[in-house]
Amino acid sequence: MATHKKSILTKFYIVASFIALLLFTIIFRLVNIQYVQGEKYKKLATELTVKEFKIKANKGNVYAADGNLLATSMSKYTIRMDVMAAVKNKIFEKNIAALSKELSKMLGKSVSYYQNKLRTAKRRKNRYLLIARNIGYNDYLKMKTFPIFNKGVYGGGFIAEHKTVRTHPIGKIAERTIGYDDYRGEAGIEGAFADFMQGEDGLRWKQKIAKNQWKPISDVNEKEPLDGHDIITTIDVNIQDITHHALLRQLEYFEADHGCAVVMETKTGEIKAISNLGRTSKGKYYEKRNYAVWESHEPGSTFKLVSLMAALDDKVIDTATVVDTEKGRIYINNRKVEDSKKGGYGKISAARAFEVSSNVGVVKLIKKHYDHQPEKFIYKVAKYGFTKPVGFQIKGEGKPYIPEPKDKAWSKISLEWMSWGYGISVTPMQTLMFYNAVANNGIMVKPRFVKELRRDGKAEKIFKTEIVNSKIASKETLSKVRKVMENVVVKGTADNIYSPNFSMAGKTGTAKKYIPRTKNTKGEWEGGYYSTERYVASFAGFFPADEPKYSCIVVVHDPDKKKGYYGATVAAPIFKEIAQKIYTTTPINNQSVEDKVKFAAIENQYQNYAKIINKEYTKVPNVKGMSAMDAVAMLENIGLKVKFSGVGKVRTQSIKKGEKLVKGSTIVLKLS
Repeated sequence: MATHKKSILTKFYIVASFIALLLFTIIFRLVNIQYVQGEKYKKLATELTVKEFKIKANKGNVYAADGNLLATSMSKYTIRMDVMAAVKNKIFEKNIAALSKELSKMLGKSVSYYQNKLRTAKRRKNRYLLIARNIGYNDYLKMKTFPIFNKGVYGGGFIAEHKTVRTHPIGKIAERTIGYDDYRGEAGIEGAFADFMQGEDGLRWKQKIAKNQWKPISDVNEKEPLDGHDIITTIDVNIQDITHHALLRQLEYFEADHGCAVVMETKTGEIKAISNLGRTSKGKYYEKRNYAVWESHEPGSTFKLVSLMAALDDKVIDTATVVDTEKGRIYINNRKVEDSKKGGYGKISAARAFEVSSNVGVVKLIKKHYDHQPEKFIYKVAKYGFTKPVGFQIKGEGKPYIPEPKDKAWSKISLEWMSWGYGISVTPMQTLMFYNAVANNGIMVKPRFVKELRRDGKAEKIFKTEIVNSKIASKETLSKVRKVMENVVVKGTADNIYSPNFSMAGKTGTAKKYIPRTKNTKGEWEGGYYSTERYVASFAGFFPADEPKYSCIVVVHDPDKKKGYYGATVAAPIFKEIAQKIYTTTPINNQSVEDKVKFAAIENQYQNYAKIINKEYTKVPNVKGMSAMDAVAMLENIGLKVKFSGVGKVRTQSIKKGEKLVKGSTIVLKLS
């Protein structure tokens, strides 16, 4: 009996000890949670139900030089409604019809649709009902005033989620140069100036109301976002539009793979237009890559300007130096060089060899004077800016390749092939920078895309013209090559774009496109120059020829051979259209006036025109055959409004000569 009692007592003590230990553990845990880890769990609980959300600041805008908006951030809102918790039944029933009516007006669906939607959400106790996605700022402000919604987050259940999207108001034009800074990475101007364009993010607290659903705690932000800074580019929207459409039309006609066109202001280096268009599988074109900056390729005959200028500046030749092009075909170390003209040009001057783009002529001149000292020629190539990247602020610039005698790849034909634009690789922007230097009296300036960085309407940083080389050649050499370049258009390979109304100078380029050699499925080698017969057509130059204001380069890859592939046929007409339209649509603001009349003929011409312009007219005069400038000035002076189309001299006038003059009437002139 005693033993049994002792056993029971032992069990009691064990159970009691266990209970005491459990109680002690519970008390210890409570104390630990309350006083030791309390803050941790409070914080965790808060994080699970209340969270701080960033409100992304708007990026700065990108503007054209004339103030046109190129890229901006637009606010978009997603509107939701806490139908259950926030809206009292009495308010809901009283205003549901009015709210549904306003939603119907704005969003398009019927009043009954919204009434049913809201009642169903109320019945299901929906605290996060979607009302509309991606509405603009003005619609957001208007929606806030709707019945029920006008009572805010807590009284009306109005939930507005804000986000920003990047838009280009002028469309896809210059899209690759404007660039982006998003999930795709950094590209173009926006990528280069991403840090400057980013503002300061704002803050807003939200409360968790369901799985992955968060509702703002208050109507206002804890910290308002501050927008980023603006960029003022050098782009001129008018010139950009001209360049884009001139390139697009020609690419479409020749069904080319891709192409680029760039217009640069001669004195400042400002890029006024840049268009880069690539072809889709459906034959449409869009800003695929920044070919002008990125694509390094063999330039072909546009590089002959380097050869001619180097030889002239070193005084080893003159423009009158005679070179025998033989029968238009020669062999150098068993490699053929031939001219596009069968039979060749015979004995011609160095200037004429350039004008007709004689491969044989240029190669023979460079071989004769530099074959024993190729380093001297390479020195000139480096001086002209072709041996290293230009160094743009925007990313993605292609790297040039110019072989040197010390390189393993240098061969017995490297110099000769280089002289006519083969065996090397340069970007269109490098070629343009060189041609622009010729136009700019030998002063080489770096192409520039950005004028200034602006904050709160004030210029914070101004980018000035950067001189790369203050003198690339002698004044005498520059004068000679500019005249020869003008003759290329007047009587050379680009005479098809000659216009008596305005002068242009430049050089055509036609290069066989090198495709890396690979084996096909049959084990046969494909690629190289001659097996593919794919071409790159180009034209580089400046205008007006006597006092250049703009330089321009056009490069077109893989045009349809059946339609044409020469630089004169494919690229030069784009150059002409750009030059012609800029010449006729861009006003000349600064005109120099010289009081001293140098020629009697000019004085007589002026006096005759003065008599015509000052004459009292009662009838419409005959302006056929007059220049557009003179005709417009005279007709406007006698009280007519003038509209005209075309370029050149007046061909027809809508109000015939001799008709009664009615001031304020509109006369239409057609020019040709």
